[in-house]
Amino acid sequence: MTDVTPELTHLRLERPSEGVALLTLDNPEQRNAMSDEMTDSWVRAVDHLAADRSLRVVVVTGEGSAFTSGGQLDWLASEPDASVDALRERMLPFYRAWLSIRRLEVPTIAAVNGPAIGAGLCMALACDLRFAAQGAKMGVPFTRLGLHPGMAGTFLLTDVVGAAAARDLFLTGRLVQGDEAVGLGLVSRVLPRETFLTDVLATAAEIAGHAPIATRLTNLALRDGGPASLERAVQWEAMAQPITLATDDLQEGIRAAREKRAPRFEGR
Repeated sequence: MTDVTPELTHLRLERPSEGVALLTLDNPEQRNAMSDEMTDSWVRAVDHLAADRSLRVVVVTGEGSAFTSGGQLDWLASEPDASVDALRERMLPFYRAWLSIRRLEVPTIAAVNGPAIGAGLCMALACDLRFAAQGAKMGVPFTRLGLHPGMAGTFLLTDVVGAAAARDLFLTGRLVQGDEAVGLGLVSRVLPRETFLTDVLATAAEIAGHAPIATRLTNLALRDGGPASLERAVQWEAMAQPITLATDDLQEGIRAAREKRAPRFEGR
């Protein structure tokens, strides 16, 4: 990969610790709405990270008070006379651009620092883990605007919270936060606002310190709801576990456990 960070607009890419990348949606004046410029920058950033073999974890958060308010309303209403085909050709690239984070095999964490609404929550759902700051509201109020859900929301939300809860959230359009969000499985943890990003980055650094081959394979196994059946799980694990058994990292992990020290994994 090249060490040169791509030029980005409404988006920042930083490296807060070894193996960890931090993507910050950076258009706070518009509550980090998914502008054309931000969308293009997102694709460039994901392409850049996909080529980085030293990458172990990606964290996504928002600048200011919001995670992201989702798609720009003026963009959605800009072509009232357009045909269905024309609008479909416009929406598909938008969906695929933001869902490109699923290309990354390393664990991805959505650090939901504030409201995550509509397509913004769908992007967070496309990440492997979600942590929320206290008071951060999340929801998919598409039908309140007269819209059908988009950006694979009907798949992603159902995968994360189950069919009954997904129906509730989509059909009522209500927002959830805090303990309810944890209870639904929408987020894994709710963390204090004062130390939120520091806490999330500490978790990311912890994950980055684990054996990267084992972490990537485990992450891939758990994507999209995990294996479709017990037999598929057995077949995958019978292939993936021997791959890790053959790594230098396994030997290092065993040595470190015996010597009561932290392991130094190199991804080999």
